[in-house]
Amino acid sequence: MTTADDLRAEVRAFLSAHDPASMDRLDFLNERFDAGLAWVHYPVGLGGRALSRGLQPAVDAEFAAAGAPTNRPERNGIGLGMAAPTILAFGTPEQQQRWLRPLWTGEEIWCQLFSEPGAGSDLAGLATRAIRDDVKGNGEAGAGSWTVTGQKVWTSSAHLARRALLVARSDPDVPKHQGLTYFACDMTAPGVEVRPLRQITGEAEFNEVFLTEVTIPDADRIGAVGEGWKVATGTLMNERVAIGGGASPREGGMINSAARAWREHPELRTPGLHDQMLRLWADAEVARLAGARLRQQLAAGQPGPEGSAAKLVFARLNQEISGFEAELLGGEALRYDDWSMKRPEGANFYGREVGYRYLRARGNSIEGGTSEILRNIIAERVLGLPAEPRADTGVPWKDLPR
Repeated sequence: MTTADDLRAEVRAFLSAHDPASMDRLDFLNERFDAGLAWVHYPVGLGGRALSRGLQPAVDAEFAAAGAPTNRPERNGIGLGMAAPTILAFGTPEQQQRWLRPLWTGEEIWCQLFSEPGAGSDLAGLATRAIRDDVKGNGEAGAGSWTVTGQKVWTSSAHLARRALLVARSDPDVPKHQGLTYFACDMTAPGVEVRPLRQITGEAEFNEVFLTEVTIPDADRIGAVGEGWKVATGTLMNERVAIGGGASPREGGMINSAARAWREHPELRTPGLHDQMLRLWADAEVARLAGARLRQQLAAGQPGPEGSAAKLVFARLNQEISGFEAELLGGEALRYDDWSMKRPEGANFYGREVGYRYLRARGNSIEGGTSEILRNIIAERVLGLPAEPRADTGVPWKDLPR
């Protein structure tokens, strides 16, 4: 059985044969992928060794200690946290060979075309239409591609992306969950228009995307026709784990800066703030340990609804901790002078100003599934409580009010 020490030794041997200081970044990352040291829990030939997911931190730490180039996960979080596991779980072998390597190396940034102006929390109600060529009625022969038209919104990194995870309605005559099909959309294709949406921080991390008769080859369909909801659910579970269940050391993440400010400014402490600090520190530690347990579950199978709880807690804690730090530092915390549209290259959410983090954390309870929807998922799928009454079950999508 391969151990963490075995992998550390393999990484050191790899580094002795591939000096990161003398190699092109992309060449180095491709060699690492071919050696199966990209993501060790992926299959052999797809950047991995078919080993336990829990061995990945040992590999990453060894490369980091050597100053090796990274695949810039801060720029491609959706690709690495959502697209890759979706392609691995539902993609064809050809799609896996075609997309996973450039996705891991960072050559291709991916985004997610899910939410719409009329279908945010109710994702299954989306209206973006995908029509197969052989049923368009325009005389075209064959079913080698689809034509997609519609509008998406809140699309993070669409302005940077080469490809997108796309869910579209392929059959309006069946109930809404049954008429969806899932695609990988080329963001450089004719008919794709990306417009930035400026947010309260001054940035434009996300966008609205207009799709006007965009042609998507059937070879870029992920999963069977009509099974888009199944694939999308897998993507969303991975998204929530990626957001809320990420690995971090004790006192890492948002609580790190709050604890540091607490230690550096004893003159600002009050009994009430002391109680808040202790409670938030304990909550952050519980969330960290729960995330570690969730990653162990992932190593043994597929992500489940527990990821919704991790993401829900992540949002609440980020908002409460940033609010605590703003209250502790007073007027100094409200200073935020960088209202530019562009985030600095490689900027880390936790390393930015207190004012920025306080404003940006407001979005944590919306992105990746609203907290209201996540509470419903936890109630129904984790706690086993009765589901909310629904009037749209069994009704064709075209007959639903919109």
